[in-house]
Amino acid sequence: MNSCAICLEPADEEYHAGCLKELFGVPRVPELDVELPKLYALAAGNMAGMMSISGVQEKVSLTLSSNPLRLEVAPTGARYILKPETSRYPALPQNELLSMRLAKLAGIEIPPCGLMKLKGGTPAYIVRRFDRTDEGRKIAAEDFCQLAELKPKNKYDGSAELCARLVKRYASEPLIELRKLFRQTVFSWWFGNGDLHLKNFTLVTGDGLKRLSPAYDLVGTRLVLPEDTLALPVGGKRTNLTRRSWLDYAQYCGLPPKAAKRLIEELLECEEPAMALVERSYLSEDAKTHYAAILRANTEILRGKG
Repeated sequence: MNSCAICLEPADEEYHAGCLKELFGVPRVPELDVELPKLYALAAGNMAGMMSISGVQEKVSLTLSSNPLRLEVAPTGARYILKPETSRYPALPQNELLSMRLAKLAGIEIPPCGLMKLKGGTPAYIVRRFDRTDEGRKIAAEDFCQLAELKPKNKYDGSAELCARLVKRYASEPLIELRKLFRQTVFSWWFGNGDLHLKNFTLVTGDGLKRLSPAYDLVGTRLVLPEDTLALPVGGKRTNLTRRSWLDYAQYCGLPPKAAKRLIEELLECEEPAMALVERSYLSEDAKTHYAAILRANTEILRGKG
């Protein structure tokens, strides 16, 4: 049986109709008549530096027209972001979709996302923007670089503790958002993401409240860079973190010890469902084995056995 290219659950077809409706608003696949070389050319103006995987991954903004149902490149008012394969790092679209679905499994909010095929069959990752309304209007959003009054090029000049201080200072309900911050930060380390920097956290404003946005740009960087370390240190460390490291970080965030341990246990309970999700992903068999090994090793560390 195949896996749905949106939710990665078993499917008879390439997509579940319900998953398509969640992503596009209709239970059909929009037309996307773009070849990879043309997409690279369109994305060339959007490149954001060469410091990280996300910085060298081409991306274009798209809007969805209804008659006919088609995704089209749109410089303004775009509702979607499309990321194709890159020659430098293999299978990034498949990697990002798996990482995002794992995040949802772990109780982290994510925007609707999935895989699509470009003209010629090349896979690309597509995600609906959380900072745009259905009509394309911009929603107020500030990433942690902006909140820390740092330039985008300084997105690595911070720490997990700085993120906690920013949430305490700017979030409308800091205790709720600090739990979400802790969960996402531990999760990102758990699956091997070394690129969770200050621009990958954002506060959005809605209903008069400032909250953490859904997670985005989650990629298992250690799958392609085995020696990759954390973008933001935790307790001054980018490597060799332990269960104690995370409990200390939880204390810094102001989480009660019982709550911190429960959040960690909830992540540990995801181990076997996560392995099943990895197996259903669109990664190669070798990549699946590597990805699963990272999860297994970090699970043991989080249990206090590593």
